[in-house]
Amino acid sequence: MKVDLNTFEGLSTPYYILEEQRLRNNLRLISSVAQRAGVEIILAFKAYALWKTFPIFREYISSTTASSLSEARLAAEEFGSKAHTYSPAYTDYEIDEIARCSSHLTFNSLSQYERFHERVKQQNAALSLGLRVNPEYSEVGTALYNPCAPGTRFGVTADKLPDVLPADIEGFHCHCHCESGADVFQRTLVHIEQKFSRWFQQLKWINFGGGHLMTRRDYDVELLVGMMRDFRRRYPHLKVILEPGSAFAWQTGPLVAQVVDIVEDRGIRTAILNVSFTCHMPDCLEMPYMPDVRGAETVELSNVSVGTDAAPEMAPALLPSTTPHLYRLGGNSCLSGDFMGYWRFDHELRVGENVIFEDMIHYTTVKTCTFNGITHPGIALAHADGEMEILREFGYEDYKNRMD
Repeated sequence: MKVDLNTFEGLSTPYYILEEQRLRNNLRLISSVAQRAGVEIILAFKAYALWKTFPIFREYISSTTASSLSEARLAAEEFGSKAHTYSPAYTDYEIDEIARCSSHLTFNSLSQYERFHERVKQQNAALSLGLRVNPEYSEVGTALYNPCAPGTRFGVTADKLPDVLPADIEGFHCHCHCESGADVFQRTLVHIEQKFSRWFQQLKWINFGGGHLMTRRDYDVELLVGMMRDFRRRYPHLKVILEPGSAFAWQTGPLVAQVVDIVEDRGIRTAILNVSFTCHMPDCLEMPYMPDVRGAETVELSNVSVGTDAAPEMAPALLPSTTPHLYRLGGNSCLSGDFMGYWRFDHELRVGENVIFEDMIHYTTVKTCTFNGITHPGIALAHADGEMEILREFGYEDYKNRMD
């Protein structure tokens, strides 16, 4: 069916809608950066794994990165190339198959390396082994996403590395970013080189991880390209790898939901939707952050604590008479905190109309769940001509099978 990509009028059930033209725009930019900088940029499945769109990706990139057996299998079986794999801890019962599905395998610790390095080479003689290292520097402000925070479980610090690396260690993996700019990478790279450059001559590759949000409008692409060219001039023998996730799917499509009911308590109006923040937009609650809603303005109300039992006299700005068209948006699960607010619309919301959450493809479609048995939104690919191709719809069996 054809849809209006501005309003999505005609939809009566929720969908994540990936817009092909926006995706291709991102892929073209990423491919250009890789060619100009002389680096390899690969897709991180932890942010995006809609495998039915992999044929589009294969037009622009050739590899992916995995952090689990399922992701490694997806790379080998659906993307068509073995994965660059890293996991905080490999297990006895999965490591052999992971090795067979991987081209690169990075260990999180020296103890994991000692335990498994000979075994994985028996499974895949061509496997290139690496170590994750921790430069003890990151500018990620949210503790939940800071991989270099004190006490981190990620990576080996420089003081714990031997002067001569094991002979079969060919690369370092270093991840320090989260939706960061090139200027952050520039400052971080100084610390990486200060800590680890004395080992670079022993390596064949270095993976600078994810979080390089090169498709964001204000990202300094030229700084990134220049920085990587300079790095490669300093270390011409090193292959450089970047593995962003969000950058590929950044601003490529919304989650379209519908208003099911409107309730009011103590001057607070909540539009209840047929989607759930906790089930379908979990990063909004985890980060937390307020997603953009098409046609609505985010309103900050400093005198109201979200989730508290505020009395009307404590929240005069919420009263409909003083703030027209102001709504909290609520999910349809039984979790009390499954809501966010507040947004001001330019009209009174009506039952059945669409509410469009922007930029809900990356780190959302991969993290959703069926908590409370809430019906999962469908997944669709919108082509440039407005034709909407249904990639997947979900029902009772999807919920039931998770309980098997």
